Amino acid sequence: MSDNSYPILQTIDSPIQLRELEKDQLLLLADELRQYLIDTISGCGGHFAAGLGTVELTVALHYIFNTPDDRIVWDVGHQAYPHKVLTGRRDQLATIRQTDGLHPFPVRTESEYDTFAVGHSSTSISAALGMAMAAKQKDEERHCVAVIGDGALTGGMAFEAMNHAADTDTNMLVVLNDNEMSISENVGALNKYLAKLLAGRFYQRVRETGKKALHGMKPLSDFVGRAEEHMRGMLLPGTLFEELGFHYIGPIDGHDLPTLLSTLETIKTLKGPQFLHIVTRKGKGYEPAENDPIAYHGVPIFDPKVTDLPKGVKPKTYSNIFGDFLCDMAAQDERLIGITPAMREGSDMIRFSREFPNRYFDVGIAEQHAVTVSAGLACEGLKPVCAIYSTFLQRGYDQLIHDVALQDLDVLFAIDRAGLVGGDGATHNGAFDISFLRCIPNMVIMAPSDENECRQCLYTGYMYAGPAAVRYPRGIGTGVVPQETFTPFPLGKGEMKRTGAKVAILSFGSMLPLAMEAAEEIDASVADMRFVKPLDEALIKELADSHDLFITLEENAIMGGAGSAVNEFILENNIQIRVKNLGLPDRFIEHGDTKDLFERIELTKAKILQVTQ
Repeated sequence: MSDNSYPILQTIDSPIQLRELEKDQLLLLADELRQYLIDTISGCGGHFAAGLGTVELTVALHYIFNTPDDRIVWDVGHQAYPHKVLTGRRDQLATIRQTDGLHPFPVRTESEYDTFAVGHSSTSISAALGMAMAAKQKDEERHCVAVIGDGALTGGMAFEAMNHAADTDTNMLVVLNDNEMSISENVGALNKYLAKLLAGRFYQRVRETGKKALHGMKPLSDFVGRAEEHMRGMLLPGTLFEELGFHYIGPIDGHDLPTLLSTLETIKTLKGPQFLHIVTRKGKGYEPAENDPIAYHGVPIFDPKVTDLPKGVKPKTYSNIFGDFLCDMAAQDERLIGITPAMREGSDMIRFSREFPNRYFDVGIAEQHAVTVSAGLACEGLKPVCAIYSTFLQRGYDQLIHDVALQDLDVLFAIDRAGLVGGDGATHNGAFDISFLRCIPNMVIMAPSDENECRQCLYTGYMYAGPAAVRYPRGIGTGVVPQETFTPFPLGKGEMKRTGAKVAILSFGSMLPLAMEAAEEIDASVADMRFVKPLDEALIKELADSHDLFITLEENAIMGGAGSAVNEFILENNIQIRVKNLGLPDRFIEHGDTKDLFERIELTKAKILQVTQ
């Protein structure tokens, strides 16, 4: 689409130019920015609904604050697409999430306006507080703003940061972008008036004058303080934040740009921690996304003139296999409890939540709690299945060790997105779970190679009396249709898939198709190891007796991974055989097309053939 469709937006290459506009031009700019997002993301795919909901907020923040000298930290980077457009990356937006294109989330190496890398949630307040503390320490005048989505506020780290913020007495602003429809009735003339009043200079002057007048008259001062708190508690949902030491303002309509601008202008003059509560709507300005923000959270290429996203019969993903397993297993065992940290759709627990609502628990974006509440359930004889992405399990690592494994509790971890995830990039790649899991005593770790193995591994882990983990990749596997019945695998036993000469490929999980393809060319043996812990030691010894070279393959970091487990066993038992480990290199893997990424890290058939020479 021609730039003529965006006459104001096309002139904005940085917030400096944005701040040169007249205020009455900002409404037109917001309209153009929203339409640009719809036109562009429908043509390239990407995160969609969240960004449409933050258009006015983004315009207002960059207009009022002197970015990048003033710091804005976004929480949950899905909402930062408008930020990227207004900070010099407008013409690159169509490359987002693609190989060598824009990063899917804010990242410091991409722009000076990206003050902090985000991909996980609930980190913005801690980061912005650290920046505000640094400014105070260095005697620098600067504003630090954390923009946190309502879902991210369910993470305990956000409250830890707010609890600390009051003690630092720094000048920082937390903006709660609340896009829950249930709060929409709180947005209106009365609340807008109260927000203006409470943010206004008259209110602040009266408040501070009253404090000085009552100084030394503690009983009366306490009474007035309690009265103020009581009145505000009746009218506003901000008492909690006031108790944490923040001055609470809101809720206000996050799509009312003039009110946003005037409120932020006032807040900019205030001292100490401020909390602005705005109410927005995901998908704002595009009706299908407003009506179904979950479906439009992340989108493929679509026609914005057609009200439905493209549909069709698709092979089942690994997540779908897990969802089916969960329902089938729950029908057999009433002890099963499903736990997820806000990943109902991503982990495909939708059907389970509907068919077994009393046994389904979404704990919010609170991975630590998800792990430990699972431990508590296991203590009482129930059978918790904790569905969690590999990259998010990192956030519950202490709980995994201390609360589950140390007590040898019967918890099954269904670890989705193990390995490379493509467009979501380094923050979401499941690159480390084998490495950080296999060093924990009492753990059983499985890596299925196809859909049927995934189903049977989940059953094997479920039937195991202790902590067990099944890691499986994002998306579609080999297309194998899983058998309906459950057949547990013998604990710690792999399976030979091909017998050859001299070279043996020990494949862990998703690498089996690659192993089989390379083996055909060099007449190698292939073992589907299936278990990372315990290893099939008998199979390793047997193969070592008849082969000259082992190649281990895994979609996990080489350092500390499954190949390292094989190395350790070989050294410990003084087995004489050469070993070459192939997997993810010792660096963070960027975003992009998965095929391109495998080529770049040389996890390919060509590399396997090369190391056999």
